[in-house]
Amino acid sequence: QVQLVESGGGLVQAGESLRLSCACAASGIFFSFADMGWYRQAPGKQRELVADITRDGDTNYADSVKGRFTISRDNAKNTVYLQMNSLKPGDTAVYFCNAHFGRSDYWGQGTQVTVSS
Repeated sequence: QVQLVESGGGLVQAGESLRLSCACAASGIFFSFADMGWYRQAPGKQRELVADITRDGDTNYADSVKGRFTISRDNAKNTVYLQMNSLKPGDTAVYFCNAHFGRSDYWGQGTQVTVSS
């Protein structure tokens, strides 16, 4: 059983920063071999990829967050992070953690990020 628990969301003003964390509870070596990602979904919009990081540490970002967000992982802590700087009102959404392993995808429950102007 895989469980992903996000934390770190909140209400901030434009220009401020937040760091999201996603703790993965799973047996064995799951986390070390999983590709991890952060997605977001704003009201009335489809869920979209924000950033992902492979098990080897290669990263990928949506164009809208390049230069502002940084994804990282700590395999010793089974945790993936999303550092979000220079936040904009357009970043307001529920942020979801994703783990991709083989042919399976696992999701967290999401954490709300609200950026006021």
